[in-house]
Formats: sequence, structure tokens, C-alpha cells
Amino acid sequence: MEKLKKGKAVLSEAAELFDLPADVVAGLPHIEVVGNQEFFMEQHRGILSYSGEEIAINGENLIIRVRGEGLALVSMTGEALRIKGSISQVEWVK
Repeated sequence: MEKLKKGKAVLSEAAELFDLPADVVAGLPHIEVVGNQEFFMEQHRGILSYSGEEIAINGENLIIRVRGEGLALVSMTGEALRIKGSISQVEWVK
């Protein structure tokens, strides 16, 4: 446990020293929502479930659920994914 705390402190210091976003250095998910039509996420760990009304995404230590109508996964790489449709809700579940 002590090593984990030290590792996080080192990452935080490196982010500050090089003026990097802490989320990028720590490997945390980066999420952008454009209006209610587009959802973009970097640092995902895959899709857990998929339908036109709900897409559940593995965010390593949490699950992100995007809900709405006509949802479609329009692009996905090992690093990032993009969802389009009429988004009504984005939920984080630990």
C-alpha cells in the first residue's frame, strides 16, 4: 500500500513539473461531452454492454454509462471511443 501512495505522489509531481494534465499522467479516463449529441472518452478499458439506449464502458476503477436514444459507437480504438446519438444521461458507477 505504501508503494502505491509513493507511486501516485511521483506521478503527481511529474505532472506538475512538466505542466502535464494529471489525468493523462495517471492514466485516468478523459471524457468530453459535446451538447447532448456526442460523447468522447480516452483511456477506456472496453465496452461492457451496448444498445441503442445504453452503452456501458469500462473505465478501469469505474463504469461509465451513457444513456439516450439512437446511440451508436461511431469509432473505437484501444485508446479512445466516440459515441453519437441523443444523449440524456452520463453516469459514473464505482
